[in-house]
Amino acid sequence: MNIHPVIAEVTARIVARSRDTRAAYLANLDAAAAAQPGRAKLSCANWAHAFAASPAGDKVLALDVNAPNIGIVTAYNDMLSAHQPLEPYPAMIKDAAREVGATAQVAGGVPAMCDGVTQGRPGMELSLFSRDVIAMATAVALSHDAFDGAVYLGVCDKIVPGLTIGALTFSHLPALFVPAGPMTSGLPNSEKARIRGLYAEGKVGRAELLAAESASYHGPGTCTFYGTANTNQMLMELMGLHLPGSAFVHPNTPLREALVRAAAHRIAAVSQKGDEWIPIGRVIDEKAMVNGVVGLMATGGSTNLALHLVAMARAAGIILTLEDLDDISRVTPLLARVYPNGSADVNHFQAAGGIAFVTRELLAAGLAHDDVLTIAGQGLWRYTQEPFLDGDELKWRDGALESLDTAILRPVAEPFSPEGGLRLLRGNLGRGVIKVSAVKPEHQAITAPAAVFQDQEDFIAAFKRGELERDVIVVMRFQGASANGMPELHNLSPSLSVLLDRGFKVALVTDGRMSGASGKTPAAIHVTPEAAKGGPLAYVRDGDLIRLDAHAGELEILVDAAELAARDPAATPAAQPGFGRELFGWMRAGVSDADTGASVLFG
Repeated sequence: MNIHPVIAEVTARIVARSRDTRAAYLANLDAAAAAQPGRAKLSCANWAHAFAASPAGDKVLALDVNAPNIGIVTAYNDMLSAHQPLEPYPAMIKDAAREVGATAQVAGGVPAMCDGVTQGRPGMELSLFSRDVIAMATAVALSHDAFDGAVYLGVCDKIVPGLTIGALTFSHLPALFVPAGPMTSGLPNSEKARIRGLYAEGKVGRAELLAAESASYHGPGTCTFYGTANTNQMLMELMGLHLPGSAFVHPNTPLREALVRAAAHRIAAVSQKGDEWIPIGRVIDEKAMVNGVVGLMATGGSTNLALHLVAMARAAGIILTLEDLDDISRVTPLLARVYPNGSADVNHFQAAGGIAFVTRELLAAGLAHDDVLTIAGQGLWRYTQEPFLDGDELKWRDGALESLDTAILRPVAEPFSPEGGLRLLRGNLGRGVIKVSAVKPEHQAITAPAAVFQDQEDFIAAFKRGELERDVIVVMRFQGASANGMPELHNLSPSLSVLLDRGFKVALVTDGRMSGASGKTPAAIHVTPEAAKGGPLAYVRDGDLIRLDAHAGELEILVDAAELAARDPAATPAAQPGFGRELFGWMRAGVSDADTGASVLFG
């Protein structure tokens, strides 16, 4: 396969940039592997503690030093629709492990919060930091060092990146991620968006809005729009950490149960005591990271991954930059239209050909690396296949060879756009990213006066008073990780969309996040350096002209440099107490910049 020259060049420079850090990471992997797997290095007392409460049959297996012991790290709770189906998974995994002479234990749980519940609420200020907490909790779960491999149960926004970061610190252990799948389709996304807009205008009440939201989010499984949760599932496939075709199989179906059981069989087989050893530290390498980025761009995925992929890469000793993401996006065609980039949901995407079709197209065009190690074995080509049941037997077959609905999914030869969904912006206001896959070309460049806010509620109040009925660039500052944990600002979307629909030129510039639900309004997000660290956003005033040009990759304030330098910066708002926010002060003080992953784990 001939790899695309830009993909090859970006991969080569990531390898060169990461040479020392990656070498140190792999040295740690080799040292951990040489120390012997699992129980072999534990004392009798250690091992007796580890299996004291196990069933008698598992205790017998535990006496066999060649029997793999699998750790289960779970993010189960029954408040998250995507995680509620995970409840029976540990029992399934334990039973399936016994079928192949292995044991499995729940090593520990990690927290899992729902951004959909906390949008616009104080708890959202804990959301991004929960990723690093999950990574640390994963390490605690595996700290007993009694495992030969691990299965990770998690789906949603910060949870999969956190689990991945934690798993990568146990580089020698094989890792297999097991999702729950999407809920069935409910209220069409276009209708949900319409009701949200009417509510923002005051034309329908809370009862009508709640009815629409409940008809959209209505059952077990991930939300069906292509936000961060479903982008995560795509990434786990393109980066080789799922069984092929696992992402979008519905919960509580025979096929989903068969995939869960197969995961237990596979993780036992790829442990150091199995037939082939596939440690996560070898699966996630520079080429796998590039494949993940390509998948993100080809499908128009969540802007949150511009933070998470950088942090995940660093956990594997790989230095990934926003310039890498931008260059990859420039040559990766947009192959999917899934809400908010279109009207279809992930179930329609799956029916049209799904990830198997996307992977085949990317490989055929030389946009993805096939020569990678995955949990399924050698080669990304395995992810061009999809699972099915032949009676009770789980098998794989070739996925769709062509799109079954070109309004949702297209080949590389006929893409929705010649470029991917994310671009880097640079200028005298700093560096940020913008998701353009859902933004019409005529809206991607705007010059307008600034309206400056430091609180979402203040913006919404100004909108309701009619003060924003004009061309405007809304500056929402002091929303970065150092200021308040970098909450998603999705509450702004309905009002911004209404202004856009009324014919005004509208954009958002912020050091905060806009999530995987970023839609049709141009939004420069993750702006670095953030206002709380003295970034240029702290100096912007109402009425200043700002230029946002996604085509040229520019983010500029059109104010004389001397005048800007003479201004006093706006004061950083005091941290608010309550809702657990006091516990995260050390994270706000020590977090890295957004362009390096906004993490307290990696600078």
